[in-house]
Amino acid sequence: MSRSVWKGPFVDPSLLKKVEKLKGQINSAPIKTWSRKSTIIPEFVGHSFLIYNGKKFIPIKISDEMVGHKLGEFSPTRQFSGHTPADKKAAQETSAAKPKEGSGNAKK
Repeated sequence: MSRSVWKGPFVDPSLLKKVEKLKGQINSAPIKTWSRKSTIIPEFVGHSFLIYNGKKFIPIKISDEMVGHKLGEFSPTRQFSGHTPADKKAAQETSAAKPKEGSGNAKK
């Protein structure tokens, strides 16, 4: 279920304060946040954030297309390291075992 419309988007109050403080500055340091659940609002556009993913802070520059999404969507928490070599070997063996179409066994 999504959030009720009359409540508006959730933004962490401390995060909102930090953005308001940096509003007048041109070159500002990125805002460090642990609030992955906060929704990106139009006031965030142009600011840089460091979003925590559970291990390290991921640098993100907010653009117009990100408005309405959550900060956590741009900081993945899981690292995909690929499939194991055993899976690759099994896939190669099954593809080698299948006879190819158009081989010499076809009747004419």
